Amino acid sequence: MKKRLLSALCAVMLLICAVPMASAQTGDAARRADALTVLHLLSEDSGRDLTAPATRAQAAVLLVRLAGGEKKPDTDGWFAGFRDVPDWARTAVNYANRRGWISGVSNVQFNPNGHLNADAWCAMLLRMLGYSDKTGDFEISDAAAFAWRIGLTGRQLIGILSVGDLAESIYDALDFCYKGTETTVLSRLMDLGVCTASAANALGLLNKDYTARQLADRYLSAAFQLSLYETEEQVHDEVSSADASGFFISADGLAVTNYHSIEDSIKATATLLNGETYEVERVLYYDTGIDIAVIKVSRTNQSRRTTSAFNYLDLVGTADIRPGDPVYAIGNPLGLGLAISSGIIGSTAHELDRYTLPCIVNSADISRGSSGGALMNAHGQVIGVTSGAYTYGNNMYLAVPVDPVMAADLTVSGWTLKEVKAIEAAKDKD
Repeated sequence: MKKRLLSALCAVMLLICAVPMASAQTGDAARRADALTVLHLLSEDSGRDLTAPATRAQAAVLLVRLAGGEKKPDTDGWFAGFRDVPDWARTAVNYANRRGWISGVSNVQFNPNGHLNADAWCAMLLRMLGYSDKTGDFEISDAAAFAWRIGLTGRQLIGILSVGDLAESIYDALDFCYKGTETTVLSRLMDLGVCTASAANALGLLNKDYTARQLADRYLSAAFQLSLYETEEQVHDEVSSADASGFFISADGLAVTNYHSIEDSIKATATLLNGETYEVERVLYYDTGIDIAVIKVSRTNQSRRTTSAFNYLDLVGTADIRPGDPVYAIGNPLGLGLAISSGIIGSTAHELDRYTLPCIVNSADISRGSSGGALMNAHGQVIGVTSGAYTYGNNMYLAVPVDPVMAADLTVSGWTLKEVKAIEAAKDKD
């Protein structure tokens, strides 16, 4: 009886401890808001309710802080002409309007208390980073999808945003580079003295060893599900013959997969994490011996909408890898959708008759459909292409080194999938 009573009391205590305090903010938005407060990007005294709808005035203030504009609020005496902006937001609105990041709902109204939708906020954020809707980088109606597509946001923002959504997207933007530069938002904030390196380091923002969660947020949108079609009948019926994986290596649509993934196919499409589908246009490089192919993915999707850029992964190769290094695989296991797995390197140079170069043996889970996915190090850089596994092995997954792609000439016009199929068929006959 005493044991039962003690167990019951322990269970009650666990339940009490598990109930969050009403005044405490929980979840990713709260943690990221706390980090932004430490970096002086979010006010401590705001009494913020992260679930409340974000306003246009709040967005203007946070945008200017993210740009480091509050450190030197130079508006050149610029007055945007809006008569409805409260005092606490006036300088930020003038500053952001002066730089073309925001606009009003009319010449004299900004609508500071208006709710903020995802496309409007992402358009502001993209302009601050040097992208322009006027020169065709993105369309305002597609801004949220574009921000996710290039890896600026860890998820695609939709609809009316909350204060927590703003906090999450600002946090995600910290390690993103200004367009055409290698300068991240965080490094610029440190250069301007908005925050210190010690504060950023204490928050883990200067540590380039990502967790699986961070890699998924940052890079899962750089991978895609590859659907293959081997006959004209399959193309006509829109029924694919197989699924595989691939990942972008440039913003303009260059991507890597396995050669065996595209072998015998006459058409292929790449479906991104958010469901957008783009056709594979060309094969720029392939090596049957090491089982790698570089493909060019169209920037116009099947809904006839064109994007100016994709999120992509950097290639680093196998020169510095060692047994025991943590690795992460992203791909399309079993054709069920994009996913990430983690493991370690077991062997860096495993010889197999099937391949002309030694393979990487690792324990990051892959399945049928993962062929052509990326094997990354803890910095989010690609070291190999996930290619296969030992059927009767335990966690013995194979990746071919990505090094040949790094040395390949990708400026060639390449071939269509049909032409590659014909070329290889002719070789087989010879």
